[in-house]
Amino acid sequence: MFERDRFKHVSYLWDEAEAAKLAGDEVALLLYRSNLLGADLRLTNYGGGNTSCKADATDPLTGETAEVMWIKGSGGDIGTLKRNGLAALYVERLRSLKKIYRGLDQEDEMVELFNHCIYDLNSKAPSIDTPLHGFLPFKHIDHLHPDAAIAIAAAKDGKQITQELFNGTIGWVDWQKPGFDLGLQLKACLDENPGIRGIMLGSHGLFTWGDTAYESYINTLEVIEICATYLEENYGKKGPVFGGQQLSSPEQSVRTAQAALLAPILRGFCSSERHMVGHFTDDARVLEFINSKDLDRLAPMGTSCPDHFLRTKISPLVLELDPLADLTDPAVIKEKLAPAFVAYRKMYADYYATCKHENSPAIRDANPVIILYPSIGLFSFSKDKQTTRVAAEFYINAINVMKGAEAISEYTSLPRQEAFNIEYWLLEEAKLQRMPKPKALSGKIALVTGSAGGIGKAIAKKFVEEGAVVIINDNDGGRLEQADQEFKGLYGKDAYTTAVLDVTKGDDIQQAFNIAALAFGGIDIVVNCAGLSISKPIEEHTDKDWDLLYDVLVKGQFKVTQAAVAVMRKQAIGGDILNIVSKNALVSGPNNAGYGSAKAAQLHLSRLNAAELGGDKIRVNVVNPDAVISDSKIWEGDWAAGRAKAYGVKVEELPAFYAKRTLLDKIILPEDIANACLVFVGGLLNKSTGNVLNVDGGVAMAFVR
Repeated sequence: MFERDRFKHVSYLWDEAEAAKLAGDEVALLLYRSNLLGADLRLTNYGGGNTSCKADATDPLTGETAEVMWIKGSGGDIGTLKRNGLAALYVERLRSLKKIYRGLDQEDEMVELFNHCIYDLNSKAPSIDTPLHGFLPFKHIDHLHPDAAIAIAAAKDGKQITQELFNGTIGWVDWQKPGFDLGLQLKACLDENPGIRGIMLGSHGLFTWGDTAYESYINTLEVIEICATYLEENYGKKGPVFGGQQLSSPEQSVRTAQAALLAPILRGFCSSERHMVGHFTDDARVLEFINSKDLDRLAPMGTSCPDHFLRTKISPLVLELDPLADLTDPAVIKEKLAPAFVAYRKMYADYYATCKHENSPAIRDANPVIILYPSIGLFSFSKDKQTTRVAAEFYINAINVMKGAEAISEYTSLPRQEAFNIEYWLLEEAKLQRMPKPKALSGKIALVTGSAGGIGKAIAKKFVEEGAVVIINDNDGGRLEQADQEFKGLYGKDAYTTAVLDVTKGDDIQQAFNIAALAFGGIDIVVNCAGLSISKPIEEHTDKDWDLLYDVLVKGQFKVTQAAVAVMRKQAIGGDILNIVSKNALVSGPNNAGYGSAKAAQLHLSRLNAAELGGDKIRVNVVNPDAVISDSKIWEGDWAAGRAKAYGVKVEELPAFYAKRTLLDKIILPEDIANACLVFVGGLLNKSTGNVLNVDGGVAMAFVR
């Protein structure tokens, strides 16, 4: 039997050949083991848990051998952990801190003293878990948050179940906030129970270990497999899961349609303090929970594991809304849902007021992070896509924990005061303060039409680099696929999503905004950039040419703006419409009747929209480029030849020709237009609408004033 075949509930990923390449380098083996553990979300959550190893190293000051512990640094993720994400500390110095430890009231001051134990001067900041690993004698240690183990740890009879299930080979330490004292308790548990293979932390997680990286890895898998098997064997013995199903869900197409309609409204409520990015899932585990009879009992209890509620808040908001409710009238839905958000904010404010200490940080955003819509799915809202996606994943972890605990006993959550002490822990606040400041477009959602190439792609890249999430789209599927791969490589999956969008097709437009709502919660910025050009003498212009130009440039801009405004009004937090027009909207030239007049119509339509939408705090502005040739489909084919013919130059001479006729003698690049767009939406011009910004190198005839 292969080793991997022993496991049903966890993934055995160890590769002997790969591990052999790392033999003799305990730190490399620690990283290898950590990455394998982090690759299986059944073992631990993103950013959750910790791993360590102890090995001999040369003290650079004395030249003598010293024992050093390498451990995941503060804020890291074991699944993606690299050497620069580790903290390295002298073990003897760390353990000597016990001599000066003054007790729980002075617990936090010990964290600063970890820095006096640093071995590697390039070390990552040591985490609060450092003493939990340091006081145990084992060479390799895993501290994980597996759902199967936490289900037992969060069960009312968790200690007794652990004792019976593992025949005393797994110790138990009651819930306590991570820190120096918890490290001492782990060591005391080991001393009282010599020979145990791990320790269960009440409501929290699991510690396992080994003398080698592989021994620790296999021990961890075996313990979690035993926990998961035990839960599986007990599902249904006490009765139906979560008390049985009270509701049923409509088919997925109905669920996603309802979610797309509702998401911008929810986002508006959740963005009352700052713009939030959303996420939606109708995962089967979510549906089982939100359709159950026990939802009303379990949801308010909140989560047990600190890693869960730090990301999901103390409890979710459960919507009292019919799954098949008519959501087409936003005003009616807002009126119905507003009291629920008022009540949630009051609950959170009361929780803060009741539990706060004299030195507690100020209350944070009181809006919910997790919103449950029975029969439909789960919405989450947070500062960026990764954080909100991970929050949803953590709540699914919490659902798994509740399901397991209820199957074997009774689920228990942390007392509110204990939860508050974690959420508003001064050390947690310090970690938040160390995080980079938000970028100009953090929390913003942008749709840039025609963003698979040319100006549109440059704008989309600029927006992502400044913190936004973007819906990349194009009417050319092949070009869109190339852009998809490029953005994934540059920015990762959480920075963008894609949509096939032909701005002449109403269904495409609506689908693109539905995708935006489901992926991110709504829309804040729309850039009408999709375009084409036809350059012909007046006698050669056809009706087909004329209709195509006006359908794409004018009607397309109007229809995309119309759809965007509908979403922005649902959110009621304002927004930006940017229209990429042209110098040709203002300057008359030969062989340009259709294109130039369509651009003029785009420009005036922008003014009209600005005049109409100001009351909604929706700004409408224009960027007028000229002669942006790089990576532009406009310059493919007959257009370049037509313009070259009109000006009496060769096609290859066009860039220099256009630059020479400008006041600044500059070639205009897509990145220049992207920078102009950022000027309008980056926060410095929030009181500006109806404006035109020329980015043409200086064409005097195109001056607006």
